[in-house]
Amino acid sequence: MHAEYIIVGAGSAGCAMAYRLTQAGHSVIVVEYGGTDAGPFIQMPAALSYPMNMRRYDWGYQSEPEPHLGGRRLACPRGKVVGGSSSINGMVYVRGHAGDYDHWAEQGADGWSYADVLPYFQRMETWDDGGHGGDPEWRGTDGPLHVTRGPRDNPLHAAFVEAAKAAGYAETQDYNGYRQEGFGPMDMTVHNGRRWSAANAYLKPALKTGLCTLVTGLASRLTLQGKRVTGLRVRANGRKMILRARREVILAASSINTPKILMLSGIGPADELRRHGISVVADRPGVGKNLQDHLEVYVQFASKQPITLASHWSLFGKAWVGAQWLFFKSGLGASNQFESGGFIRSAAGVRYPDIQFHFLPIAVRYDGKIAASGHGFQAHVGPMRSVSRGEVTLASARAEDAPKILFNYMSDSKDWEEFRTAIRLTREIFAQAPMQPFVDHEIQPGDAVQSDMALNEFIRDHVESAYHPCGTCRMGAYDDPMTVVDPQGRVIGVDGLRVADSSVFPRIPNGNLNAPSIMVGEKMADHILDRVPLPASNLEPFVHPDWQTAQR
Repeated sequence: MHAEYIIVGAGSAGCAMAYRLTQAGHSVIVVEYGGTDAGPFIQMPAALSYPMNMRRYDWGYQSEPEPHLGGRRLACPRGKVVGGSSSINGMVYVRGHAGDYDHWAEQGADGWSYADVLPYFQRMETWDDGGHGGDPEWRGTDGPLHVTRGPRDNPLHAAFVEAAKAAGYAETQDYNGYRQEGFGPMDMTVHNGRRWSAANAYLKPALKTGLCTLVTGLASRLTLQGKRVTGLRVRANGRKMILRARREVILAASSINTPKILMLSGIGPADELRRHGISVVADRPGVGKNLQDHLEVYVQFASKQPITLASHWSLFGKAWVGAQWLFFKSGLGASNQFESGGFIRSAAGVRYPDIQFHFLPIAVRYDGKIAASGHGFQAHVGPMRSVSRGEVTLASARAEDAPKILFNYMSDSKDWEEFRTAIRLTREIFAQAPMQPFVDHEIQPGDAVQSDMALNEFIRDHVESAYHPCGTCRMGAYDDPMTVVDPQGRVIGVDGLRVADSSVFPRIPNGNLNAPSIMVGEKMADHILDRVPLPASNLEPFVHPDWQTAQR
């Protein structure tokens, strides 16, 4: 089989590129190891805890024992299904802060400042404010990706935002618009009551053109002629095949699998490759390095009033919610339930937010295990810009073997300080008057956990990944030895190969990573097509006027 372009990975970025390349009249093969996304577990937004815990849809990766978390191995779910992680994620839609992308540009990713990427965020969206207000000038109106908001009917949502305001923080009507800093409604990738994954938004329309072919199989390694990538070796249904790319191969296989494929193909740190008997094609020491993620804890409270989602946690309750969704695509099943949230700065002197909140009107774990026997609610909270860095390395030269993933979480004392601050600021919000009709007592960490030492112990034992791995094929200046791809996504040291997924992020952006990953696919498609990038935006985002001297 052959096509002009081969895209490895039908995830957030890969689907977007398939759509834009076929739209331009080019033939594309998309290679995806996972299968179909049909069925209620993926398409029903409220069922989000199921697909990310099903081996059918998830690669099932775990970190190596994390030395600063007591040797715990943390889950690292990655989508193994059409749509990739956009088919198993929490559907929270966050672009990131303008300062994140300006930092990318400062680090050598020319053309990726906020002014450069905002037009691509606008191009990819069809945004519906759900009647909650927002900043239409900053949003998109006719893109493939539908973004909306939940109804926020539960009184706990309003109480959470009012409590934050009582604590001195601002309200923001659109954290993806002019002002990220503050508290307000959250955006989600849901359309007409269904998860609006990259597969629904981009891949399925691309397949209908007849120019896009989906191949189900395991990408094992790239094929090369000298320094030029010519195609891809794939294992499918017990047989091996070689796919040929007449123009380019584009890796969009995730920040875990993309560096793995590069290294298996001889592109990466020379010592690492030789250790596994792999011939070195291009010595790129940055491949697999610079691994980053967001960590979070659940600060949970028991509720005085029986108004939380726990009312629907029984078998009958879940059946009722499921039936409403199945027949009408409405009711609680049509929302991811992350309907309110916020972004704040941890201290004076921090220029833009570095702590994120997701509010949830039930006390429950991401794996669906309920935390309290009665009614409760929680805030997911964590710092956004940890200085810790990890790496993805090979376990063997076999494509079937999972790579080794070591995040090196919490390896810097600053991480611990920031996490303690995040928990204390969260408690302060929930102690405000608007929450008092609802707060009974703190479930987790618990009232006894107050000292730095006690908080550190709680963090070490209970912190979880927010499932935002990125950065392992860093984009930057050509002459930087740790750069893997240039600002057009071209892998340095070989020809005919690009990377376009969350691997290329120089530094992790604020918030959830699905939106930035899709944006990378959208923008890289223009680079692949050798088009002039969209004109830079002249919109100026909010920065707190007193950021140097005030925390809020």
